[in-house]
Amino acid sequence: MRKFTFFFLFIFIGCRSEKTPELSSREITKVVDEMTEVMIHDVTNPPLAARFFTYACLAGYEVVSQNDKGYRSMHGVLNEYPVIEKPGDVDEYSPDLSAVLAMLKTAQKMQPSGKRLETLEKQLVDSCRTAGFSDDAIEGSVAYAQQVSQQILKYAKADRYNKISNYPRYTPSGKEGTWYPTPPGYFAPVEPYFNTVRPFMLDSAAQFKPVPPVAFSKDKSSAFYRLLQQNQRESASTISDEHRLIAAFWDCNPFALENNGHMLVGLKKISPGAHWMGITGIACAKAKKSFAESLKIHTAVAIGLMDGFLACWDEKYRSDRVRPETAIRQLMDPAWKPFLQTPPFPEYLSGHSTISSASEVILTHFFGDNFGYTDTVEERYGLKARSFKSFREAAVEAGLSRFYGGIHFMDAIEQGREQGLNVGNWVVKKFP
Repeated sequence: MRKFTFFFLFIFIGCRSEKTPELSSREITKVVDEMTEVMIHDVTNPPLAARFFTYACLAGYEVVSQNDKGYRSMHGVLNEYPVIEKPGDVDEYSPDLSAVLAMLKTAQKMQPSGKRLETLEKQLVDSCRTAGFSDDAIEGSVAYAQQVSQQILKYAKADRYNKISNYPRYTPSGKEGTWYPTPPGYFAPVEPYFNTVRPFMLDSAAQFKPVPPVAFSKDKSSAFYRLLQQNQRESASTISDEHRLIAAFWDCNPFALENNGHMLVGLKKISPGAHWMGITGIACAKAKKSFAESLKIHTAVAIGLMDGFLACWDEKYRSDRVRPETAIRQLMDPAWKPFLQTPPFPEYLSGHSTISSASEVILTHFFGDNFGYTDTVEERYGLKARSFKSFREAAVEAGLSRFYGGIHFMDAIEQGREQGLNVGNWVVKKFP
């Protein structure tokens, strides 16, 4: 990063007394990556991870909108979003640094192990000082970020997520054809009341309610039985090498269990939303997007993830459909196993299909239909990179990975994609 020196630059109230270097999209990516690491440590479930990303991005974006007339505040755009007051007692600061710090301070408060992000904050401040930021600019940026973050956290506190713990413990209905915990962990269901959380842009979690799933049936001539037969062919022992590669690449199961002799070993991974936030960073870097534009794009994708999960989870616990693993073992083959570990929540819709398609629409809006890129997001977790010719190609593959992995029926993938496209188009339509 180059160092700049300026003499006698005075700007009216609320701006800097000297020019400071600009930051790049790489700093946003560092925050997203470190938030992801904290989520892996905390075993954060996919919907909740999207919530964390969205509020952190909003904190940073609000700073951008307050300092660049080309970017509009989310007041009047997001549901119940307040007027975020611009700090009036900070004379010298860097908008870019303030934005990144606002992201970090918001994540530090919201994520259970958010204190771990303090190391990245210190590294960021030290690198900015080395790059030419004055002590006054750094101190002002910290104060600016803190004040904006506090207002965003107040908005987050009112989204009703904290009320979920007051709801009664969810108990599977036990009815034929409905979801039931699966081996090896038999985990409790994830976020059964997530649809009660305030959406960001959707009118309600049920705004894009999908068609009902294919009904459970034991009849061998039924549509449901045909779905079972499709899945039975994609078992852990019969899956092709190519399908195995795709399923593993998009697995994104925050916590899986692996049989290791006499023990079950926990395997922590990133969430589907974290994967798409990583893709967003890759696209911004390749397209050489400015810091402000990159933060805008990250914010739009995060909102799409959150509202996509809300819409999907609303349907999951309404239709409450059985997973392939349970149904195939009951009706066809007691020893059948899927390649991927079945997640602990109802089957219909496919969450990965929903949020991948929503992300596809949003990213295509900003980068175009044929934006090719190489997805290196999970290289640090031991998975080889995959190249895609478009976001659509990646999203379709992400959805199909759930069929190849044996954890979703095909109608859940197809209708999940439809719902995700609707959510993505809605976000693009409303985003300023």
